[in-house]
Amino acid sequence: MKRITYGAIILILVFSIGVKGKMINDKVEQKNFMRHLVPSSFENWQATEEKFYDPQTIFDYIDGAGEVYRAYNFQLLLSRAFHGPSNLKIFVDLFDMGSGANAFGVFTHDREGEKLAIGQGAVYKGGLLSFWKGRFFVSIFAEVENQLTKNAILNLGQMIAAQIKETSPLPELIHRLPPSSLIEDKIHYFSHHLILNYHYFVADENILELNNQTEAVLAFYQFNKEKTVLLGIRYPHEKKALLAQQRFRAQYLPEVSDQREKEIAIQTE
Repeated sequence: MKRITYGAIILILVFSIGVKGKMINDKVEQKNFMRHLVPSSFENWQATEEKFYDPQTIFDYIDGAGEVYRAYNFQLLLSRAFHGPSNLKIFVDLFDMGSGANAFGVFTHDREGEKLAIGQGAVYKGGLLSFWKGRFFVSIFAEVENQLTKNAILNLGQMIAAQIKETSPLPELIHRLPPSSLIEDKIHYFSHHLILNYHYFVADENILELNNQTEAVLAFYQFNKEKTVLLGIRYPHEKKALLAQQRFRAQYLPEVSDQREKEIAIQTE
């Protein structure tokens, strides 16, 4: 009996060490791949330092806003600083979001700015360029915004986007949105109630049962002078959808009539 127990322990230890070793190797490969996507130098700019952050260490780099990236299940962040002429600095943040849906989602968190044809969607505003492509979300920003840093940011963005060979389709839920009177800059894709409340507060509690198994789109429409909000959520099965509907009616619309309740629709597929 003791031999069997010791043997089992040895097998478990060997298996555990093997799994851990594979995870370490995978992380090393992931870091090397991300390094390959961002140049070490370009034009008159030279990379001077880089750091990696994961969901556990993100707050060492981004205080507060780190919750947004965690809400989109980011896997790894490469941050690389560049020094250029006149001691100017620009910074690249390359996020591996794990999926194209998450990369698109975090891009939709803030879509204000000048629209550019970089990656699969890009905006530039106040010295900050943001774009997404494939499973990656990229943010490039300057300490000081001027024409020199803007040109450098846009050129670097084009270089990184060209290095990212993969592309991802838009989440299917986005294609469900009625196009008429839709405000394009006001489409937000997510699966966490933190993001919903940021753009349109519903409740402190997660009454709509949002989690990693759901996907949601929040869209704003302009009808003459009136703004209308549309929230669509896809649940893994009908039972979850019905539970969320009941919680929403009970806590958000307790005073609605029976007829009004019927207008809160659930579509099952």
